[in-house]
Amino acid sequence: MIRLALAQINPLVGDIPGNVRLIGDYMARAARMGADVVAFPELALCGYPPEDLLVKKSFIKNCAEALASLAAITPKDLTVIVGAPTGKPGALYNSACALSGGEWIATIHKTELPNYGVFDERRYFLPGKNGPLVKRGSVAIGVSVCEDIWVENDILINQARDGADLLINISGSPYRHNAFNLRRDLVRGASRSLGMPMAYCNQTGGQDELVFDGRSFICGSDGEITAEAMAFAEDLLVVDVGPVAPGEAAKPPLPPVERHIIRDEDEEIYTALATGLRDYVNKNGFKTVVVALSGGIDSALTATIAVDALGPGRVKGVSLPSPHSSKGSVDDAAHLAANLGIEMLSLPIGELMKSFDGVLAEAFTGREPDITEENIQARIRGGIMMALSNKFGWLVLTTGNKSETAVGYCTLYGDTAGGLAVIKDVFKTRVYSLSLWRNRKAGRELIPRESIEKEPSAELRPGQKDTDSLPPYDVLDPILREYIEHDKPIDEIIKLGYSKTLVSRVARMVDLNEYKRRQSPMGIKITAKAFGRDRRLPITCRFHEQ
Repeated sequence: MIRLALAQINPLVGDIPGNVRLIGDYMARAARMGADVVAFPELALCGYPPEDLLVKKSFIKNCAEALASLAAITPKDLTVIVGAPTGKPGALYNSACALSGGEWIATIHKTELPNYGVFDERRYFLPGKNGPLVKRGSVAIGVSVCEDIWVENDILINQARDGADLLINISGSPYRHNAFNLRRDLVRGASRSLGMPMAYCNQTGGQDELVFDGRSFICGSDGEITAEAMAFAEDLLVVDVGPVAPGEAAKPPLPPVERHIIRDEDEEIYTALATGLRDYVNKNGFKTVVVALSGGIDSALTATIAVDALGPGRVKGVSLPSPHSSKGSVDDAAHLAANLGIEMLSLPIGELMKSFDGVLAEAFTGREPDITEENIQARIRGGIMMALSNKFGWLVLTTGNKSETAVGYCTLYGDTAGGLAVIKDVFKTRVYSLSLWRNRKAGRELIPRESIEKEPSAELRPGQKDTDSLPPYDVLDPILREYIEHDKPIDEIIKLGYSKTLVSRVARMVDLNEYKRRQSPMGIKITAKAFGRDRRLPITCRFHEQ
C-alpha cells in the first residue's frame, strides 16, 4: 500500500519564494498525515502559465535555485513530485521533478507540448522523453505531465510495461465548461484499460483570464473514482492506494473529510467567475472594485459575483443616470445595492451631456443626432468610472456579456472602459440562468426580479431596446455559439434551421467588431473558446464568411 497525497494548490506566477513556501507547507501537511508520496501540479514551482518569463535567464536561474532549496528540505520518508521548468532558455523542459531525502532523485520531461487555444508551449519548451519510473519503497510510479495523457501515444502503456504500480498525472488544466467530465473520462479509461490506479493532480485558482478548477481525483484499477478534491479551492487529497503488503506496518486511519462537490452547471460557472475575479483582484493588490449599476441584469450579476468573491465592503456601485434612464432602472440599481449591502454613489450625467453638446454644436452643424450622441453618453460614463479608479485605486469591472462583445453591441472607450470584464465569456442567455440560480441559492430576490424580467435596453435614447439592433438573445446566442465556439461555416449553421440572411448578418457583425474586442479588457474564460488568447483573428482582413 502507498499513501498518496495530491496537493491541489493555487500558485502565483513569478512568486517563486512564495510558491516554495506554499509547497513546503503542503509537504509538511502531507507528512503529518503519513503520506509516502505527495504530488503538486504542473509548473507549480513558478506558477502556470509563466509565458515569456520562460525566456528570461534570471527567471530560470531562480527556478533552479528554488528547486534545489526545496529538495534540500524534503524528508527521507516522503517523495515529492513537483512541476518546474528545467534546463535553460532555448533548451528548456516542462518537467515533473521527484525529490526525497534532501535530494533531487528523478526528472520526467513532458513529451506532448500543446500549441492550440490558450496553450503555446512549443514557444518555450522542447519535447522530452517520458521516464524514468519513480520508486517509493516497493512501489514504482509512472509520472506524466498534463497533455501527455490527452494525446494518443504509448506513454502510459510503456510505464505499465516497465513495471509501474501507480500512475500520476500532474496538470495545469484551465477550467472550461465540461472540462472535468472530459478529464474524468480520460483518466478512468486509462485506469481501466491498464488495470492500475491513476491519480490526476490539477492546480486551482485564477491567473489573468484563466481559472483553474482543481478537482484532482484518484481512480482505482477498475476506473472508478475513489476520491475527489474540491472545485475552485486549495485542497489536500490523501488516499491509501493498493493493499497492505505482507509484513507492512499498517498506517493510522485517515480522518474523514467533508468536501462540497459541485455538480450543478450554473453553480460551477458562477464559482469559476467568482474565483477568477477574486484571484485577479487579490493577486494584483487591489483592495476595492467598482461597478457601474444600470439597473439591468448584466451589471447586477457582475456586482453580485464581486460581492460573493470579495465581500460587500470591497465593492462599490455607481449609478450614472441620464435623462433617458427610466425611474425603474434607477430604482432597480438602488434596490440591488441595498440587497448586496454595498455603498452606491449617484452621479447623474445630464449636465455633462449638455456640455458635450455645446462643445460639439458648431462641428456638428447640419447633422441630426444619431448613434454618436448615444455613444457620448457611454463614454461620459466610462470617463467617470476611470476617474474614480484613478482617484481611489478602485478596479473598474466592466459588465458586457459575450453576446454583446461578439457583435460589437458596446461602445469603445465607454462601457468597455475598465480593468476586468467579468462576464465577457458568458452569453446573455447564461447571464439569466446564473442570476436565477443565485437567487435560488439566496432563497430570495437578491438580484431584483425587475432587473431579470425587464426587456434589455442600453437606455441611450427614448424607448430603446436591444432588439432594435439585434435578434432576440435566445435566437442570437445559439448562432454565436456555433460560429465562434464550434467554428462552423455559415452554410452548416443554416442547416440547423436559421435563415441565410440572419446567419450572414450575425457572422458579419462578429467579423467587423474584432477591433473592439482587441481593445477591450480581458475577461474570465469559462467556455471552450473565449475571445482573446483562444480566438485570434486579424483586424485588417478581407475574408468574410459567405
